[in-house]
Amino acid sequence: MNCCMRRMFEERSLEQGYNGVKYLLTIIAVCLRTAYVFETNKNHKFILKVLAGSASVLAAVFCTYWDFVHDWGLLNRTSKNRWLRDKLLVPHKRVYFIAMILNVVLRFAWLQTVLDFEFKFLHSQTVLAVVACLEIIRRGIWNFFRLENEHLNNVGKYRAFKSVPLPFSYDEDDEKDD
Repeated sequence: MNCCMRRMFEERSLEQGYNGVKYLLTIIAVCLRTAYVFETNKNHKFILKVLAGSASVLAAVFCTYWDFVHDWGLLNRTSKNRWLRDKLLVPHKRVYFIAMILNVVLRFAWLQTVLDFEFKFLHSQTVLAVVACLEIIRRGIWNFFRLENEHLNNVGKYRAFKSVPLPFSYDEDDEKDD
């Protein structure tokens, strides 16, 4: 968050400020969820549950929007690829839509820790481990599409080619062997 605020002032980019708000909302949600877990007073616990749930939903919605629009470059209504970006590296468009649905489902999966869903067949620590694993999977998917978007933006803005040549040539190595 600190980096986003610094870049907002240095680069005069309001987008970096919004990115900082994304991190701030997440920090607030985590702090409220932690306070909720450790609260013993029933009246305070209910209030913290409402606050933690509200902050968590707000953070999840804002972060999901940020993932799709800014990090992935998706949900573009004016794109030649409906609701996607103009340039895509994965040839099957349905992959992007499946990833968006998975991102939403997996991002909201951890809300069960605040909403106290009970799974009778699983121990509470097992549920936490499963939710943590789902978050790791979500972040892996996020990283793939984030990196793809960054690559396409760099190619479009800074370089005229899509691949970077290697600093060596296979032909030279073949000549030395002969």
